Amino acid sequence: MAASMARVCRYFLRHKSCVPLTTSFALKCKFHCSISARTGLIQGLYKRGIVKESFPDDAAHERLPALLQSGAQTVYCGFDPTADSLHVGNLLALIGLLHFRSAGHHVLVVLGGATAQIGDPSGKTSEREQLCADVVEANTRRIRESIYRIFTNHELNFHDGSKTPGTVTVLNNLSWYKDWNVVKFLSEAGRHLRMGTMLSRHSVQSRLRSSEGMSLTEFTYQAFQAYDFHHLNQIYGCKIQLGGTDQLGNLMSGHDFIHKVSSEEVYGLTLPLVTSSTGDKLGKTAGNAVWLDRDRTSPFELYQFFLRQPDASVEGYLKLFTFLPLAEVERLMEQQRADPAKRLAHKRLAAEVTKLVHGKEGLGSAKRCTNTLYHSSVQALEEMSDLELQELFREAPFHELLLEPGTTVIDACRLVKAIPEGPKGYRMVSEGAVWLNHERTDKPEQVLIPKLHILANGLTLVRVGKKNFYIIKWLSL
Repeated sequence: MAASMARVCRYFLRHKSCVPLTTSFALKCKFHCSISARTGLIQGLYKRGIVKESFPDDAAHERLPALLQSGAQTVYCGFDPTADSLHVGNLLALIGLLHFRSAGHHVLVVLGGATAQIGDPSGKTSEREQLCADVVEANTRRIRESIYRIFTNHELNFHDGSKTPGTVTVLNNLSWYKDWNVVKFLSEAGRHLRMGTMLSRHSVQSRLRSSEGMSLTEFTYQAFQAYDFHHLNQIYGCKIQLGGTDQLGNLMSGHDFIHKVSSEEVYGLTLPLVTSSTGDKLGKTAGNAVWLDRDRTSPFELYQFFLRQPDASVEGYLKLFTFLPLAEVERLMEQQRADPAKRLAHKRLAAEVTKLVHGKEGLGSAKRCTNTLYHSSVQALEEMSDLELQELFREAPFHELLLEPGTTVIDACRLVKAIPEGPKGYRMVSEGAVWLNHERTDKPEQVLIPKLHILANGLTLVRVGKKNFYIIKWLSL
């Protein structure tokens, strides 16, 4: 079963451009997990710190566990495509969905093609810049690809093959709003929402007290999110919504809306906001986002982000961002305390997250880049692809040059403008200020030697001083 599921994942990844935004990406299962597999799911999420609050208040302790044990349920989380990539601040929500899916429950990922054009005021001090429909659509496509990749990586690398996962369906909420007009929406949905309740939300109150105030457009956001939950409840039987702690007001609006319209009992679960070591929220607004798209943040950069976390954060992050059993997390922390210099917990955290986001291939790339940059490994440098080189040395000029017979060290340096023309550049080489492939060179007139100056992959990495890199790809080898 696991092998066949993997084939399905690979098929969709190869043909994802053929799937319209409004259609579902469903990984179907033939059998439900046993009830025992679902027992204690909410309790486990609380222990890991993934669930912070529940709504209604008694849901997590009484009705919701019983509901989850009664059979496969449907849970959803939404993401507004206001950029062309999700970021680490969003990753915890995806991990929450993955835990539900592993337990046999069905997952809906809703991309806000409609709501991204409105703007969520939650946690914002000013109104979001308006996005045109074309930009939102392009962002939606890119984010959908990332979600496919992460769910596929989880199934291939982390899911217990003895258990059958639930389905995954990716939707765009523009599909159920595109034929509506404002009169119809206010007539059908607006009458079930109360102004007093909406005005009392923290996200609204904080903006109303600000100097900029709050636009009518932003104020209606919670109405659209509430209707999203209602729509998913009616069409997919969805009874559980996940969201960050700053989304609690929107989750409550959805609960109230559904309760008034259909009397269905639904639940909201909030996840903690991921913050930096200084307490700042990680995300687009804060300007410190670590992205999940390789074009924005390379596997190496993602790996290094988690590797560099403060010691005090590592245990919590292992529980939040990995699927390691809690007993294994505790063993890792004991090993770390016994020999902190080895940083075993940091390395495991970085490896697990990178493998989830970018797969085994991405983790291998991150380790090659790490060995090249921090351990001066010529072997790792020789194994690197052109893409990895450009990711690792993002600011370094990349040159593709024809190798002429008799090309010398100083010729190569001058061709890429790594050194000044004339005697000054010559002195820099002769005085040992230039390194080729991690080896210091002090012979300007030396002809480039294969396997020393030019690696088997046709690469020469030039470094001048400590931080100035230049990449040469020789084309005639």
